[in-house]
Amino acid sequence: MISPWQRTAQGANLMGPDGSLGVTIFEEITTLAAQHQAINLGQGFPDEDGPAELRRIAQEAIASGHNQYAPGKGILDLRRAVAEHQERFYGITLDPEQEIIISTGATEAIASAVLALTGPGDEVLTFEPFYDSYGAMIGLSGATHTTAALLAPNFMPDLAVLENSFSPRTKMVILNNPHNPTGAMFPEEVLSEVVRLAVKYDAVILTDEVYEHLTFGPRHIPVATLPGAAQRTLTISSAGKTFSFTGWKIGWLSGPAELVAAARTVKQFLTYSSGTPFQSAIAAGLRMDKSYFTDAAATLARKRDVLGAGLRAAGFDVYLPQGTYFINADTQRMGVNDATELARRLPELIGVAAIPVPVFCHPEGAQRTRSLLRFAFCKKESLLEEAAERLSTLQAKI
Repeated sequence: MISPWQRTAQGANLMGPDGSLGVTIFEEITTLAAQHQAINLGQGFPDEDGPAELRRIAQEAIASGHNQYAPGKGILDLRRAVAEHQERFYGITLDPEQEIIISTGATEAIASAVLALTGPGDEVLTFEPFYDSYGAMIGLSGATHTTAALLAPNFMPDLAVLENSFSPRTKMVILNNPHNPTGAMFPEEVLSEVVRLAVKYDAVILTDEVYEHLTFGPRHIPVATLPGAAQRTLTISSAGKTFSFTGWKIGWLSGPAELVAAARTVKQFLTYSSGTPFQSAIAAGLRMDKSYFTDAAATLARKRDVLGAGLRAAGFDVYLPQGTYFINADTQRMGVNDATELARRLPELIGVAAIPVPVFCHPEGAQRTRSLLRFAFCKKESLLEEAAERLSTLQAKI
């Protein structure tokens, strides 16, 4: 009989072919990057801190003694700030007492919702490629992980295939928009079809919108704003991406009171409470002027363009993202069909690290994406320029 940890490892692509516990490709690439002093564009976190004012507020909270457990669902001021944010940006009205909980990053919110609402006999549908945490949590729940492919170059689903991916056993659909690892942003047509199918099959929608403010042109559409969606949608976001404080691990989940209560029931036995002195700082961040959010996206767009130009000059086919801070590059035009093998060589070859997209897929999807690499551009612009210079030497070395 397979154990829960084995199901989790399988879902996160951690199991070796012999059933042994493997090491993630993320750990492997990070180790290789350190060994060869490479520029690590594999890890998805910024190399610059967020606003100084938020750091000051967190420091003051520590100094003034806000260092014990926060309430399990988060401090009221942050829950109110999340509600204000959703109203200000999207016109969504939420009750801070019953419809919002603060989590230890988006990852705990995902875990709480999946474990609370799905189990053996259920199916949970995601797009593929998928953020690795989804597979791990679905595996831990005992549910079956089903997928609908996102197809290059724009990484949109075939809507007929999407419909065929639902079944009477579909209990939840997890939607990541803007999408990691592809950088796609799903238009209203796609989102509305997800909602229609979720209604048809009475499935919960878990929508991971952590990159909601990191978009480059298209308008972010929260799923909960679409007709028929609000009563079955749990929305997740976090401070890590919006404010560049990934180490603070402050996220939130919102939606109908009965679904939030189910997730909270599980959350209290995971971490219970999260980062008390950071919560007041993030409350202030969510109330910042809208110019902060637009300026952050514009800065990131410039970084995207610097790295994109470097990848094109190196000989890759480049798929510019509409959101997130990841860019995908196809190795086939360079005569390389195995991006995973190339990813393992890049740190030594040219001193740059990236993550192969197949690790975000089940075996069939891994074949479909086998020539794709994901690069993170949430780094200092000077570092991206140096990475572009190193990438220019790749053709001569492979």
